[in-house]
Amino acid sequence: MFSAFVAQMIDAGGFRSSEIIKTFGVTKSRIDRAVRLYREEGLGGFFKKRPSNKKGSVLTPKVLEKAQGLIYEGYDNNELAEALNIKKNTLCKAISDGRLQMRKEKEGLNKSERSQQDAKVAKAMGTACTWILERTEASVGMGDGAPTLFQQNLDISNGGVLCALPALITNGLLEKSNTILNTLEGYYNKASHILILIAFMSLCRIRTAEQLRGEKPGELGKLLGLDRVPEVRCFRRKCDELSQNQAAERWALELSQKWMRSAYTLMGTLYIDGHMRVYSGSKTKLPRKFVSRERLCLRGVNDYWVNDSTGQPFFVVEKPIDPGMIRVLKEDIVPRLLNDIPNQPCEQKLKNNPYLHRFILVFDREGYSPGFFKKMWRDHRIACMTYHKFPKDDWPEEEFAEVEVKMPRGEVVKMRLAERGSWVGTGSDALWVKEIRKLTESGHQTSMISTAFTLTSVELAARMFTRWCQENFFRYAMEHFAIDILNEHQVVDFCDTEIVVNPVWRDLTKKRNQVQSKLTRRLAKYSKLTLHPEAEADSKRYKKWITNKSNLLEEINLSEKEVAGLKARLKVTPNKIPWGNLPEEDKFQNLAPERKKLMDTVRMVAYRAETAMASLLVDHNVDTAAARRILQDLFKTEADLRPVLEKQILQVHVHNSARPAVDRKLMDLFTHLNTAELEYPGTRLKMVYELAHPVPTRTSNDIDTSMPIGTSPNP
Repeated sequence: MFSAFVAQMIDAGGFRSSEIIKTFGVTKSRIDRAVRLYREEGLGGFFKKRPSNKKGSVLTPKVLEKAQGLIYEGYDNNELAEALNIKKNTLCKAISDGRLQMRKEKEGLNKSERSQQDAKVAKAMGTACTWILERTEASVGMGDGAPTLFQQNLDISNGGVLCALPALITNGLLEKSNTILNTLEGYYNKASHILILIAFMSLCRIRTAEQLRGEKPGELGKLLGLDRVPEVRCFRRKCDELSQNQAAERWALELSQKWMRSAYTLMGTLYIDGHMRVYSGSKTKLPRKFVSRERLCLRGVNDYWVNDSTGQPFFVVEKPIDPGMIRVLKEDIVPRLLNDIPNQPCEQKLKNNPYLHRFILVFDREGYSPGFFKKMWRDHRIACMTYHKFPKDDWPEEEFAEVEVKMPRGEVVKMRLAERGSWVGTGSDALWVKEIRKLTESGHQTSMISTAFTLTSVELAARMFTRWCQENFFRYAMEHFAIDILNEHQVVDFCDTEIVVNPVWRDLTKKRNQVQSKLTRRLAKYSKLTLHPEAEADSKRYKKWITNKSNLLEEINLSEKEVAGLKARLKVTPNKIPWGNLPEEDKFQNLAPERKKLMDTVRMVAYRAETAMASLLVDHNVDTAAARRILQDLFKTEADLRPVLEKQILQVHVHNSARPAVDRKLMDLFTHLNTAELEYPGTRLKMVYELAHPVPTRTSNDIDTSMPIGTSPNP
């Protein structure tokens, strides 16, 4: 370009050759050749390709043929030069002069191009329904349904959630799903697609199926290897098909047994607590229950959760008609734990040591019952632990000693503890227990009792005060995983033998309480009149006092007779009756539980997966709450998908975060994930996670350990 421009200017008389030579320091021969070439061939002469008579002595035709074949197999320049044992410069010259053709790979569609593509097919089969042949075959009952096929795509929304797939699979997301869950038909005929979609929804905080309408179906579909995810009605129908005939219940049982086997070291202590899911719909009138967090009596369903000593959930028992925690423990939870918990002491060990227990159940005051404690120990050798419901006088402060208590997660907490043996209960339910009290800074003594006689007060205190990990699970799972949302849109009848509260008994009790309350107020008013009589000298006020007193006495007599009559009727009226004996106007239906069981199980898998990933990020600069926030941002981060079919890998290039410190933590996390060498379900593509633009690792001199990434008071 320089020679062509200079030759034009000199030929036009703009300046002389000597001026060019002096200004730019070029040789006279170069200027003369340029002017001669311009005058003979014009501008085209400067850009004409020069013929080359040189024949390659290294890259012979045979070597070039072999090199071209290796290029088609996916070799890059470095690998190709090493395989052919030639210099990289020689290879680059052959590529530049056209003797070798590099394979051009399409980078992939960006978000804008995918949006245009999805909109083109919207009028035909629906938004993002780009796999027309497969959908047409599925509509007439042909084909194998939706394949799992990944393509080159850039900037996929929520692409970072693919990083959770190894943890989801490890925690059993697809464990025996093809054999236990029901088979599907139609285009979405693979259970793995639906289960992975539910898990990704949970991790991306898409709380309900209805919220899928606010997400781009094509973007979520690309994460599953599909053209798009199912529409909301189709998604609900697929969930129902998977879970019907108690298939979801059997699958949840299989997963809980797997989790117990993998966490047998934490199975010595189990936390049980109830959680109320409020129902605001109009399809059925569920019984009202008191909701402590709302301080109201509301309609809903009671769920009883069983968690390990770190707060990880194992299973949940749903009770639309709540019989109380003690009955649920006796009939539903304890039989299942006796069958599922691994490494329980054998009968010989229990016989040799009369104080040895199988495991410990920890719950709040709702489960306080000395008779229940005694039965659990006598029949099953199960230890129970709860707060003392009726503690006696405070103990002397001299009995309390400061000790260091190591919690299940490794934290060390200082407490002032004291221990005694105590009798609880009366009559045949009386039981000797260990009573441990904790003295707070305000002077309050928190009392707890336990039948775990082989454990010290320090060990018992650690187990009792770690019960808040289950409360933390409820709070976090309600906010982020929507465990309190009712997913059901159908109702079913209860079994006729289901025991419910008799509405006649409930109305009689309510009326008796009202009349008794009136009677109490009238008795108090009558006593006040009697204690403060009016003087007879004031005849007018005295007559009024006599009249009021006589009227009150008459009302008291009537109220006493009415209370006596109501009590007599209550004695002959059963407080509970079978559901089939309810009057038709009082009958209510149960919300169909199958879909809720499937969703709850997948949410438990998602919570456990997020917890496992958070544990990989925790260090002296990042606490658990900060690690969870990093993961929440990661799951919503965009990513590029690059399948390399020749190497059987699926590259996930996650876009960088706003802070280099977080990027370095993510690079460490990706190192752990890549060691799993997970193949995406339904394919042979190995998942490989990388940052789109890796950041350099900081040295110890560059790191300021006094500035943590994030801290939070919540554990």
